[in-house]
Amino acid sequence: MNAPLHSNTHHAEAPPAARLREIPYNYTSFSDREIVIRFLGEGIWEILNELRSERKTGRSARMLFEVLGDLWVVTRNPYLQDDLLENPKRRKALIDALHHRIAAIDERNTGSTASDKVQKMVNAAKKAVDKFADDFRQTYDLRRKALVKFTKITRKDNVQFDGLARVSHVTDATDWRVEYPFVVLNPDTEKEIAYLVRACIELGLTVIPRGGGTGYTGGAIPLTPMSAVINTEKLDQHTGVQMRTLPGVARQVATIECGAGVVTRRAMEAATDAGLEFACDPTSADASCIGGNVAMNAGGKKAVLWGTALDNLASWRMVTPDAEWLEVERLDHNLGKFMILQSHALK
Repeated sequence: MNAPLHSNTHHAEAPPAARLREIPYNYTSFSDREIVIRFLGEGIWEILNELRSERKTGRSARMLFEVLGDLWVVTRNPYLQDDLLENPKRRKALIDALHHRIAAIDERNTGSTASDKVQKMVNAAKKAVDKFADDFRQTYDLRRKALVKFTKITRKDNVQFDGLARVSHVTDATDWRVEYPFVVLNPDTEKEIAYLVRACIELGLTVIPRGGGTGYTGGAIPLTPMSAVINTEKLDQHTGVQMRTLPGVARQVATIECGAGVVTRRAMEAATDAGLEFACDPTSADASCIGGNVAMNAGGKKAVLWGTALDNLASWRMVTPDAEWLEVERLDHNLGKFMILQSHALK
């Protein structure tokens, strides 16, 4: 049975509706606060709240949020960015429209009601639009420079600036989307990797290696727009199971040499065909790659018996953040546990 209501409850004034979203086109999980701080700075967010409390926002605030909405939707949509890069007239029209809205806010802030707070907000918005325009020019110039460098190392179609490639590499299985990468590189051979990393360093790009993109640790997620994702999925060759002698091990051991892009399931199938078991069996085996298994020390249900990826490595080659090749080899492998390693640079 419902509890009785107080007699004046029926006439109580309804609480005001909460202001949830004011920036239009905000189709991501970023809040209005985060977007304002991103473009205008935290001080402007505080000013906006102060103006709200003084009831001085109104139409000017709506126009400001329209400007921020346009900036945000383009910033978060590589397809729109590509379109504006290819159409200078269209880009100029957008930037002129943004400046026009800001000028309208500035014009309203005149006379006896003029506010220093509103003026700070206007100045910050002007700087944000100017930076928005400069970013297009800088991106255009950097793309041309990067293309010249990268195409000396790998085929032109392995260098991808397009929206589809960038959207496909903005996140991994976490679905955590922070920044879109500047470029996606798809080398054909292992030999290209060190040269590509060196070129990225010279261009000021952060390097992010990526395989199948199945990780839940965020290791393949770009945290800066000045980043290059090097996708290793083309490095998908393996030797099949081979018997070899390891340093410090008396008997021969079954091994399989894999490129970083070999899908884990292919390595497992090769072991099965030889009457053996592949110890590493992550749940993402049908999509994850061996390079990612090593980088993340993947395990799976078999790890209880035979250890994780690192426990089953005989050796591996990698490119360091300094663009140098390094080979790491296990000594006295006990065929079950992680023990002593030695490494040496490859010439």
